[in-house]
Amino acid sequence: MAFSEEELAYLRSQPLARLSTVSADGQPDVVPVAFEVDGTGFWIGGGATVVHTRKVRNVAGGHDQVALVIDDLVSMEPFIARGIRVYGHAGAPQERVGMVGPGVYLRITPTVSWSWNLAGEPVGARWYEAVRRVHQVHSGGGSNIPG
Repeated sequence: MAFSEEELAYLRSQPLARLSTVSADGQPDVVPVAFEVDGTGFWIGGGATVVHTRKVRNVAGGHDQVALVIDDLVSMEPFIARGIRVYGHAGAPQERVGMVGPGVYLRITPTVSWSWNLAGEPVGARWYEAVRRVHQVHSGGGSNIPG
């Protein structure tokens, strides 16, 4: 199952996400990232120096399980938070032209996602129940990065 139209509209309205990867020694690492969503998955990356970042090194080192959170705070009074959490797999680094121009990007393929407080008008005292989706996993291409 892909993201709903409501979820896609929300994802496309947000400029930042937080990406969690895992290092070879099991240490989780979370960083803010710009992202693109193409309807079924995400692209994270940028210029040529991104290959030297911890997130890309973690994935290139064989630790492809990732988590991504896209959220925002609509209001403090009443408190209204909304967002989408994604568990998935990152593909090997790929050269492509993306949101910040040509560079190296990771393709994130969701396996499970949860969204909350996206339905209808923003809520305050009552929160909408989280929506859980299981995503169909498609096989992706490998790296075209030399070396």
